[in-house]
Amino acid sequence: MNDYGSFATMPLPIQRLPRRPAEPVKLKGVGGQGGADSAGLARAGRLVALAGVVSRVTGFARTIVVAAVLGTAMVGDAYNGANNLPNMLYELLLGSVLAAAVVPVLTRARRQGRKRSREFTQRVMVAAVLVLAAVTVLTVACAPLIVRVFVTDSEQRHLATWFAYLLLPQIFFYGVTVVVSAVLNVRDSFATAAWAPVVNNVIMLATCGVFVLVPGPVTLTPTSMTTAQVLTIGVGTTAGIVGQAAWVVTALRRNGFAWSWRVRPLPYTWRPVRSGLPILGWLLVYAAISQIGVAITMRVAFDHGGVSIYSYAELLFQVPYGILAASVLTVLMPRISRAAALGDHAAVIADLSRGARYLSVALIPVTMAMSVLGPEFAALVFTGRVDADAARLIGTAVACSAFGLAPFALVMLQMRVFYAYNDTRTPTVINVVMVVTKVTILTLAAAVLTNHAVIVMLSVASSVAYVAGAVTGHILLRRRYGLLGFSAVATTVHRVMWATAFAGAAGLAAIALARMTIGTPSIEQLAALAAGATVSTAVFLLAAIVIGIPEIRAARTLLIRS
Repeated sequence: MNDYGSFATMPLPIQRLPRRPAEPVKLKGVGGQGGADSAGLARAGRLVALAGVVSRVTGFARTIVVAAVLGTAMVGDAYNGANNLPNMLYELLLGSVLAAAVVPVLTRARRQGRKRSREFTQRVMVAAVLVLAAVTVLTVACAPLIVRVFVTDSEQRHLATWFAYLLLPQIFFYGVTVVVSAVLNVRDSFATAAWAPVVNNVIMLATCGVFVLVPGPVTLTPTSMTTAQVLTIGVGTTAGIVGQAAWVVTALRRNGFAWSWRVRPLPYTWRPVRSGLPILGWLLVYAAISQIGVAITMRVAFDHGGVSIYSYAELLFQVPYGILAASVLTVLMPRISRAAALGDHAAVIADLSRGARYLSVALIPVTMAMSVLGPEFAALVFTGRVDADAARLIGTAVACSAFGLAPFALVMLQMRVFYAYNDTRTPTVINVVMVVTKVTILTLAAAVLTNHAVIVMLSVASSVAYVAGAVTGHILLRRRYGLLGFSAVATTVHRVMWATAFAGAAGLAAIALARMTIGTPSIEQLAALAAGATVSTAVFLLAAIVIGIPEIRAARTLLIRS
């Protein structure tokens, strides 16, 4: 989550509009109406998608560089484990509150007039800053106790504790970024906040450059790493989160919003907190259950020396989702929300089916590519930066878990439907199923498998959990809304599978031919990957035309006109 700047995988719930709003609002863009509004929405979606692509590209570069300077042994595990702590604790303590409650609360206040909106927003921001500061100070003070839960080796625990002291302050700046981004979104400014993760990635890349120049041992171990090296990587990582917070705060000021501390903190700050309480209960349960799963996963990863390998494999897994699926969901989410607000269930189901088809077309071929090319790709980009065994394990984990990519995107789409109706209970039920599935698999794997197999199963267990979540979500949606139009989805999946099979066969043939033709070992791997990717992409597009997959053209129309 740190590396690509995604603050939460849990989608934001959208508050349904009241029947009699204080100020009349005409909802457009549902059922083909409101062309200008839809065009603006599509433009915003494209800008967010572009920012997402740049974020993933720079985040990928960051991942490679961090792996190169820290490796995947005990130092890398200590850093990556400590770097996950602020993400985990932020989500557990505050993430669900800020991400889920702030947007609908501010939206409701904005509908009651400009003056009311500005005053209420000031109170929300003051309340958030006070709570974030208190939670951050308490968490940093408890850093040794938190690290002790996950790390058993004494030397590694000592290093991880120092990293925790340096990295846990990120909680405050994560929260500021989320709150300010929510205010920007309510004020119809989307793209600026979407670029904030790029700032984080650029600062982190610069930090790694400085780290290389700092005097210290060539081979890093928990005991040989110098204080200067620890401070450089730790302070630099937190500086990246500070940078993205400063970016959105600056953007908010340019948007015309003036921060004011003149708002009396108490008791007035309790009002925005109280107004969000009705939707927070299940969201807090959702966050707590998620972090139980994260805690168990991290403990298993530390016990088997696979924190860094799991983290890098997970980041590679998220790249195609962030580039392909997130842009589709960005455009569909407002449509689903507007249709739900109008009570147009047919339009909601139509967009659910449409989204499932688009995601299938985008992600099934990528799943094939990751399964076939994952080990080769990981070996190409990681070898020389980490040891060969670690690079091979990263690629194997990506290849073995790729089947969960489309189910993961489908779960995110299903939850958006529930949140559009302000239902926070059902996503929590789905999350329970996913966490129980993952924990069960990891418990069995840790008991019977070797270390390397357990490390790979960390990623595989996540994908099996996504499949379980997608099935559960479909059953619950079907029970509530009846037929979901998934016969069309099944038809699309069938066609995409055939096109993907042809593309995969052609790609494998191209790889084999490239390896037989090129005799230079230094460029053979790169040439084989390039040939396989190029040929398989061309064959897939040709097969899609021959077989007939209309969603490829329809997806372009959706992004252009919404």
